[in-house]
Amino acid sequence: MPPRRDRGGRRPLSAMGDVVASVLEKAGLTDRVAQASVIPEWPHLVGVQIAGVTEPLLLQQDGTLVVMVKTHAWMQELTLLEPELLRSLNRDPSRAPIARLRWMLRR
Repeated sequence: MPPRRDRGGRRPLSAMGDVVASVLEKAGLTDRVAQASVIPEWPHLVGVQIAGVTEPLLLQQDGTLVVMVKTHAWMQELTLLEPELLRSLNRDPSRAPIARLRWMLRR
């Protein structure tokens, strides 16, 4: 059966989500968008205590996640916890892994 057309003979509009997904795929950005999903999932992935003193800011092209930290003491602690945090962030094998974390002190 051929696709339905409107009264003017035009094809129907696609859903906005389908259009965005298609554009991302054609631009080769699907994997990067999936990788960046760790930002909104941050509190769930690192826990309430760490999420309370940090804020993920951006994901760099090389897979580095830049995270703002409230205090220097927390930055030192999180540097020591980085291997464990990366394991947690990279638990989902369907997305490209976060390569490293870069801590920045909130000023």
